Amino acid sequence: SHTWFWNLIQNDFKTGNIDLEGCTRLLEKMQVSFDEEHLKHVFKKAIDKHSGQIISMDDFRAVYRALVHRPEFEELFKAYSTDGKILPDSQLLKFLVKEQFQTEANETTALEIIMKYEPIDEVRRKRQMSFEGFIRYMNSDECSIFKSQHRTIYQDMNQPLCDYFISSSHNTYLIADQLMGPSHLWGYTSALLKGCRCLEIDCWDGTNNEPIVYHGHTLTSKIPFRSVIHVIDKYAFMSSAYPLVLSLENHCSPKQQEVMADCLKTILGDKLLSSPIGGEVDMTRLPSPEALKFKVLVKNKKAGTLEESMLRMEDEYRGETEELSDSDIQSEDDDTDDTLPLQRSRTPTKRRGDHRSSPVPQKKPKVKKAKIAIALSDLVVYTKSQKFVSFDHSLEHQKCYENNSIGETQARKLARYSAKEFISHTTRFITRIYPKGTRMSSSNYNPQEFWNVGCQMVALNFQTPGTQMELQDGKFLDNGGCGYVLKPEFLRDRNTTFTPQNVGGYSKPMSLSIRLISGHQLPPSSLSKTNKADPMVQIEIYGVPEDQARKKSSVVKSNALCPKWNETFSFNIQVPELAMIRFCVEDEVSLVNNEFLGQYTLPVMSLNTGYRNIPLMSKEGIKLESASLFAHVWYY
Repeated sequence: SHTWFWNLIQNDFKTGNIDLEGCTRLLEKMQVSFDEEHLKHVFKKAIDKHSGQIISMDDFRAVYRALVHRPEFEELFKAYSTDGKILPDSQLLKFLVKEQFQTEANETTALEIIMKYEPIDEVRRKRQMSFEGFIRYMNSDECSIFKSQHRTIYQDMNQPLCDYFISSSHNTYLIADQLMGPSHLWGYTSALLKGCRCLEIDCWDGTNNEPIVYHGHTLTSKIPFRSVIHVIDKYAFMSSAYPLVLSLENHCSPKQQEVMADCLKTILGDKLLSSPIGGEVDMTRLPSPEALKFKVLVKNKKAGTLEESMLRMEDEYRGETEELSDSDIQSEDDDTDDTLPLQRSRTPTKRRGDHRSSPVPQKKPKVKKAKIAIALSDLVVYTKSQKFVSFDHSLEHQKCYENNSIGETQARKLARYSAKEFISHTTRFITRIYPKGTRMSSSNYNPQEFWNVGCQMVALNFQTPGTQMELQDGKFLDNGGCGYVLKPEFLRDRNTTFTPQNVGGYSKPMSLSIRLISGHQLPPSSLSKTNKADPMVQIEIYGVPEDQARKKSSVVKSNALCPKWNETFSFNIQVPELAMIRFCVEDEVSLVNNEFLGQYTLPVMSLNTGYRNIPLMSKEGIKLESASLFAHVWYY
């Protein structure tokens, strides 16, 4: 393997020794991922042996080994290698079955791994694996803690829409970082690229009869509705083929609603779903994500029934408006998420800052009858916004294509005190939860408690980083990241007796054991002048109340490059199908204060067993290229 290494690097040393920059380039060429601070530290150690700023080939090998040859990998390799130098395919197979619990693995599996990861030609030709190949395999996605089967769409996509958790965003046009591109269209682009399948669009009357999108009470710039639809047209199905729902938060006059309808039709064209699929009006059950692939659905209030729209489509009505009665309206007061205090003033530009002093809206005056343009109303098919009155009322009167939006505060009370009825409701109707209006800083609520009762659209502020968004991102890594995750059977069955507080016969207890072995190239502490941190790891379980748990590792002092823990944590999980697990790495700044370094969250059912690497994400949800944890996972 020495010759392989020398052949690989000698070209770069043709003109003599190399400096840090040359070292960086060479590692990049070798596809070694590294953190600059860690590389600087390791490089400095190499040059400390002799003066100067350059290193020889021998020094470079030491740098390479310090970053790549991890003793914890070497230990495993040596345990299965016959001579400590190579791993024959038969031994690799033994490793896969015994250590990685890949019971279905066979010689072909082992051979495929060798072909894919072994960099040294003559070793590969002998169907063997060197330590170099083993490292590449251990660092690959195949050894990730996230099950590779779950990286693809593996769930049944033929169930009705209400049987899925649907990735949903709230106030999509707001973004934390205003530098990110033209106006706020980036908010839509990034949510769509993340696989979000329900976007919120807050529409107001604009000048020149052009409806605009912005957030009633903030300084956000105003974007033409038309531009938003253009962005949606472009990115709608880039990350997922499954249906996209546009949740219109509509404050427009009937005249501008017609402009909206026209925009939707002309820009989205065939993508827009404007009549029931197969032309059927029999609406006893919602269609499936599979049946609605590549379709955009409009979620808005609707006048009358679908049957009436269908008849109108044949007559091509133009320019009519319909007055909605109180029972039809999800009145703006109920559904305007956080524009509550402003509803009094019909001119959204005035009165911007004055709710700051009184975030609590005064007693609501009677809502004026809302008018809806027939042209827009007729585009609403399977997602009609319907005011939520009570679970009993819905059971008696609601149609399957009518959806409710419930504010987080009311929803939390219902989830705690009427969980059984709530679940019975979500087995039948799509329910959207949105953050309360007083969250001026766009903070988020914990989505888990609403997933626990089967809410399909738990809308979060995608632009706000934090544990809540990490749970959202982790949940929707599942099923190929397509934005639709099939709910567990006990949240789909209309006769279910499951509740999160009392899981009863629905529990399938899992005994989970995680041995946290080590970390590698963790981000250094912001307080460190070099590459140091005092890392500790928290492992948290989110799920039904009795599954909530948190365990902490010890603190490793002054080591972010390769901290070792070797600590085992055990969890008993009653309802694994709803549980999420979060690994959070923090730097212990003081006894009372920790700094976030990185985290990874995934569904418990997506955990891989055996020796696994755990990738880490930054606060903003971006993968930290070189940082990871290493653990052994086992459950039964």
